[in-house]
Amino acid sequence: MEHSTDHTGDAHGHGHDHGQEQGHGHHHGHGHVHGGRPAGSGASWAMAAKATLHCLTGCAVGEILGMVIGTALMWGNVPTMVLAIALAFVFGYSFTLFAVRRAGLGLRAAVKVALAADTVSIAVMELVDNGIIALVPGAMDAHLSDGLFWSALLGGFAVAFLVTTPVNKWMIGRGRGHAVVHGFH
Repeated sequence: MEHSTDHTGDAHGHGHDHGQEQGHGHHHGHGHVHGGRPAGSGASWAMAAKATLHCLTGCAVGEILGMVIGTALMWGNVPTMVLAIALAFVFGYSFTLFAVRRAGLGLRAAVKVALAADTVSIAVMELVDNGIIALVPGAMDAHLSDGLFWSALLGGFAVAFLVTTPVNKWMIGRGRGHAVVHGFH
């Protein structure tokens, strides 16, 4: 099989010709043995960034929803933040849970995979993000319609991404964290 486009690298940073893969319709860049190394060893920055973005998406959905609900119910800062963090974990785990269930894993095994894959990543992300929001003067008291609220939240997500990506790279490289999900994609 010949490809008209030049594939100069895969998710592991190796040059890779998709035409050499026999029996594979496509290559995800994870979950395979590559060059004699088990998948996950020497994880790439691209793989870590993808895992972190996946986690960040669930955290952002849960956290924003928690802030909206807490604000709509006129809750104070602490109960709103607790709800936002709880929903960040729920949505973070759910995204992984749905993906591995779709791959055919039973519910009990899928829950174990989601917990193993996401707990540290979500915890680091939430600690950093909420720490930044708490430290930005006035951000905790800002309303959803205030630019300060959104700039603190989005800035917190950006810093959380930068802090969590190396954590995920380290974990994936040791067969932990999102490395446990890669075999199910």
